[in-house]
Amino acid sequence: MTGMLHSANAPTPLHDFSLKTRLLFGHRSADRVGELAREYGAQKVLLVTDAGVTQAGHAARVEQTLRAAGLHVTVFNQVRENPTVTDVALCSQAAREAQPDCFIGLGGGSVLDVTKAANLLLTNGGEIKDFCGSNKVAHPLRPWIAIPTTTGTGSECQSSLILVDESARCKLICRDPKLIAPTALLDPTLASSQPPRVTAATGMNAIAQAVESAVSRKRNPLAQLFAREAFRLCYGNLLKTMTFPDDLEARGQMLLGATYAGLAAECGGLGAAHAAAYPLETNCNVLHGVATGVMLSAVIRFNAQQALARSIYTDLARLAMLDTPEALSEALERLLADAKLPRSLSACGVPHKMIPGLTDEAVKQWAVPFNPRPVNTSDFSKLYNAVF
Repeated sequence: MTGMLHSANAPTPLHDFSLKTRLLFGHRSADRVGELAREYGAQKVLLVTDAGVTQAGHAARVEQTLRAAGLHVTVFNQVRENPTVTDVALCSQAAREAQPDCFIGLGGGSVLDVTKAANLLLTNGGEIKDFCGSNKVAHPLRPWIAIPTTTGTGSECQSSLILVDESARCKLICRDPKLIAPTALLDPTLASSQPPRVTAATGMNAIAQAVESAVSRKRNPLAQLFAREAFRLCYGNLLKTMTFPDDLEARGQMLLGATYAGLAAECGGLGAAHAAAYPLETNCNVLHGVATGVMLSAVIRFNAQQALARSIYTDLARLAMLDTPEALSEALERLLADAKLPRSLSACGVPHKMIPGLTDEAVKQWAVPFNPRPVNTSDFSKLYNAVF
């Protein structure tokens, strides 16, 4: 694990670890949601979810469990992919009417982020734009329980929420430790109904989070432990979950790996692949996991020119039975193809003429300073063109 170590002559930097989420992992762990809500003293809950989770029957299962625990339940199931300020406004209205003393977020990263936002506005007032940036939340949120149904965002243990501002065509990012879910239930039986496209895209995002947080300038020993294990679990199980969707063991490993990747990103930050992905999402409607997956291989090749990043990539490559960062980059490109995801920007429907505008936006993203190798406007242009 040479790549996981600091230089022998460098002083040990200060590390400040604080893991705030209680994780319950296992078969049908979601059936404990009513009991856990009761531990928070809840009487009324708002269950936030989306149409796909509702159609799969998971929302009804969780609602029944909550009602069996004697709780009054209001359901909001209108969250969309790449949620917007409008989605938050609708969910916030439902929260104001229901006045829950506990929120339940049941779904992927979009649902969990909208749950955070609605809880934030109920407890702190104002508009979501008031909280953009870091540490602007004055009052604690009401207790909430995250139940992820996709295997890729890690939002359940992260202190951020990301939304699309339709009017400005940009991402709104709010960061505050108060946004982290106090409890998360990781239930493989809920993840097994993911469509193959969602399984592939969210799985690639988990891998991208693991790889980027491992080499981030903000990395620390805890982030690297989570990143390493997240990469091992997700790289080794993504195709298995697509080939055998009912394999609950593989689903569970992906679910746990995705949460570890989220913890790695929370502790250690991300990098240029995520910075390049955000403009693709807001301007070209590319799914987050697809965007990060397409950009990741080129970013690995770019960063591998730095000695320490190269050493860390080599360590990750060995977990995949590979020997170099270049082999790792190629393997991740093959994984995109095997997962039936686009491997290029053109395959994502991105016009070449948009690259200058995408470049201008990418260099302004929050993740840029954490990339292990300095990356400027010219570098982003080359990265986009490399995967066009």
